[in-house]
Parts: sequence; structure tokens; C-alpha cells
Amino acid sequence: MEKTALITGATSGIGKATAQLFAMKGFNLILCGRRQERLEKLKNELGRDVAIHILNFDIRNREDVFLAIESLPKDFSQIDILINNAGNAHGLDPIDKGNPDDWEAMLDINVKGLLYMSKAIIPKMVERKSGHIINIGSTAGKEVYPNGNVYCASKHAVDAINQGMRMDLNAYGIRVGAVNPGLVETEFSGVRFKGDAEKASKVYQGYQPLKPEDIAEVILFMVTRPYHVNIADLIVMPTAQASSTIVNKNS
Repeated sequence: MEKTALITGATSGIGKATAQLFAMKGFNLILCGRRQERLEKLKNELGRDVAIHILNFDIRNREDVFLAIESLPKDFSQIDILINNAGNAHGLDPIDKGNPDDWEAMLDINVKGLLYMSKAIIPKMVERKSGHIINIGSTAGKEVYPNGNVYCASKHAVDAINQGMRMDLNAYGIRVGAVNPGLVETEFSGVRFKGDAEKASKVYQGYQPLKPEDIAEVILFMVTRPYHVNIADLIVMPTAQASSTIVNKNS
């Protein structure tokens, strides 16, 4: 039976890698993102093998989220798998020097955006008593590191939401799980350091970080387990990483 997966933050990094892998495996896809040109390019790339629908909106805007989901054509109206992947980090500052605009961006996207998407999609899963939700967290949701303050708080919130979601939806047979990656080489650091390529590149020097494809394979494994198996919470780090602050570089 063909399944449809909706992926937020699909235009880069883990979201894009997951879309590419899922298309190879025959999933129909709803790809969400803010960059229309990238969405169209991805649709052209993957649409030869599976049905693709793209949604261009900002996950921070609650009204846009609900309008986008309500606009789905009939062939894409049943979402079997929701992958809450969209997220970001802005700045790496001690709390006293943090920028409130950065704080709001992280809380709006990482927490509120995830909640909006889930609220827009879960009711139909509840009606059908079926569905699978994968929330993309972070090792920053399991431990706090210096200067991580609000970003870590946002990912701790994702961890709590994931647990609460699993409890609340248990009665409906909906599977809920989270993947919490460590250091993955994506555009993440470029965004965090606001385009400072030199700072961003140093994050991944001296060791082998994870690739987006590594996390995509983990997500695929989770959603292809038999129905009675729910992988509730996974931490995935590169071998060189022991914690948020311990990375074996130049080993």
C-alpha cells in the first residue's frame, strides 16, 4: 500500500535527504519549505518516481500552516507519516548577551511551528486511528551546553512534546518517536553564525560528522518497522562525539 509522508524543512539538510530516500523507496511526498525555487527543483528531481506535492509557507505563521494543509488536493489529503523536521539555531551567545530576536526565531520555529503542523495534521490521524509522527530533536534536547541556552531550551521542549504526544495519542494507535542527532554537517551552522562561513566551517573540522543521509536512513528504519514496533526516542551521534562538549578532533 502506498503511503504519503509530509516533511517540513524539506529544502535542505536532513529534510532534503529524507525526501530523496523516501522517494527511492516509493513514498508519495508532501514537501514543505520557505524556498519555492528549491521546492520546485526537488519536485522535478523526485517526481519521476513518486507523486510529489509542494507547499511553500513559513511554519512560524499559524494561519499559513492551517491554510496550507487545508489546501491539499484529495490525492494528498491522507498523511500517513508526519516528519517534523523544520528547525533552526540563531546565535551562540551567553544568556546576558543573547539577542531576543534570535530567541523568538528559535522558539517560533522549533517549538511553535512543530506544534502548529502537528495540530493541523493529527486530528485526521485520530479519526483514522492510524499514523506515524517523527519529531526531529537534537542532543541539545538531552543536555545543555555553554552558550546554548535558548536553543537547548527549544529542543528540550521538543523532547517533552514528543513524550507528551506519545502519551496523548496512545489510545488511537498512532506511533510517535523522535530522532535526536548530534553533529550533522548541514546549513545549520551557517544559519547559526549568520552567514559567517569561516566560523561555520570550523564546527565540522578535524573529525567525521554525520551526514544528512545518515539521519534519513534512521528515519526510514523507524517508519518501516512492523506496526507493533514504535521506536520512541533515538540519539544519533558521530563516533567522534561523546557529548555536546566532547568531540575527538584530529584523532
